[in-house]
Amino acid sequence: MLGRRRRVGGVTAQHPEPDAGFEIRPLASVDDAFAASDVLARVWGGDRGAMPPQLLRAMAHAGSYTVGLWDDGEMIGASVAFFGAPTDRTMHSHITGVLPGRQGRGIGRMLKQHQREWALEREVGTITWTFDPLVRRNAHFNFRVLGVRAVEYLVNHYGAMDDGVNRGDETDRILVAWSVASAAAAMPEDTHVVASVEVPADIETLRRTDPDAAREWRIRVREQMQAHIAAGRAVGGFDDTRGYLLVRS
Repeated sequence: MLGRRRRVGGVTAQHPEPDAGFEIRPLASVDDAFAASDVLARVWGGDRGAMPPQLLRAMAHAGSYTVGLWDDGEMIGASVAFFGAPTDRTMHSHITGVLPGRQGRGIGRMLKQHQREWALEREVGTITWTFDPLVRRNAHFNFRVLGVRAVEYLVNHYGAMDDGVNRGDETDRILVAWSVASAAAAMPEDTHVVASVEVPADIETLRRTDPDAAREWRIRVREQMQAHIAAGRAVGGFDDTRGYLLVRS
């Protein structure tokens, strides 16, 4: 429920109060599907090709997690997830976005809390998703706020993408797992950290102002991550100063 302090993956978070006007509900109609597709297209600076309304409609009808976030009657965000293999009891969160200028105010935590409760009601214990390892704020939120566990480093996972966020860059991703049915993963003790991988302060701005430097960061982080993994290390957490914290796997 909004306005209460809830445990989000082992982290206590304050959600917006009820009078903030936020509401999360399923995409229950064709109009909802088109509105969500438009919102996600605006977030990624592309078109509806990333998440067509017809696909959203089909996923909703099939029982997948397809929700919109409304603020005083206007849809400002959407989130989509689908189930993994039945024996794994997992759900993969494929895309979540909130319109520029409408972020903050605890919206990210609120959406993840809603997703967590939806999963637990269906006896799903783990939610997975991917994120760009160069985006510092997402690394902070995933590791330090939610307490996820890094599963795999994926090189150019989606191939070339033509949206405004990813155009011209390769799509390296970190796959993470959020154990919603158990305690959040803790940050490693400094005595267990054997190395770190630095990330840029603001890769999104750097892509616009200096694409060559952004590409250099992509290759640098990829090569360092691959070298650490080959040496038997794994990402154990994230530090706002040092970047990714590597531990012995």
